[in-house]
Amino acid sequence: MNIMTNKIYFLYFSIALMLVSIILLFLPGLPLGIDFTSGSTITYRWDDKTPIQEEISNAIENAGFEDSIVQSLGNNEFYIRTSDLGVNGKDLIDTQLEIIVGEKPVTLDTNTVGSSVAENTIRNSIIAVFISSFFVMLYIIYAFRNIEKSYLYAIAAILTLIHDVFLVMGLFIIISLFLGSTVNSIFIVGILTVIGYSVNDTIVIFDRIRENITINKSMELLSIVNKSVNESITRSLGTSITTSIVILSMLLFGGQSLRDFLLVLLLGVIIGTYSSIFVASNLLLVWKYGFRK
Repeated sequence: MNIMTNKIYFLYFSIALMLVSIILLFLPGLPLGIDFTSGSTITYRWDDKTPIQEEISNAIENAGFEDSIVQSLGNNEFYIRTSDLGVNGKDLIDTQLEIIVGEKPVTLDTNTVGSSVAENTIRNSIIAVFISSFFVMLYIIYAFRNIEKSYLYAIAAILTLIHDVFLVMGLFIIISLFLGSTVNSIFIVGILTVIGYSVNDTIVIFDRIRENITINKSMELLSIVNKSVNESITRSLGTSITTSIVILSMLLFGGQSLRDFLLVLLLGVIIGTYSSIFVASNLLLVWKYGFRK
């Protein structure tokens, strides 16, 4: 199977997806949670009554918190995100909810993050991504030091990694419009996990290319890359499918607390498998032949 023959189409497709993801990052943008914007969250449950979302929104507005977001979690549970509640804010909301809904809710969880904590979270998240990418590049340069222009493998892996992160964020934005998912600290954990998975899958194929270059020194690079991808694709797809099945099972039956993390992980596994086969290896051919050949 000559996968690499039409490499240009895969690259153009990936570039188009990245451009769409970048546009989505500005409009509508990532749905930032309180870890990044500061504020408070409350999770309520009603045992007897079945309130509607409009009633809860009215109660919160009557309590003096107009810019709030109410999301239904099912089973009479609601997630509320609002500005900092302060000392008496939650008591005011509880009172209004009891008046409007007719039953005082059970508080399952409350969380408040100040502006300074949110700023530190943003800074630390950016630093974590850059540091992980830097060490990935150093590792690949060292591991492939016996191959001519080993730094090209490192650059290809980092570009593939960036491709994966942008696509995961773009798809997450689209999905959040329907599920109400938000970007919190656990989202960053998911992104770092995606980086690790993406690099691992890419290195598996790169390592196979390195072995075939050593064994078949007279063979054209295009043939070597195509041979290496064909030899690795079954393993990559098998690992991806089994991992995705486990993540999907946890996503469906694991509850609400890990939903956003598992969602990022599932997107990362699918996109990482695609990019390691159709993007990373093709970038090596672009260094060699350019886009036209």
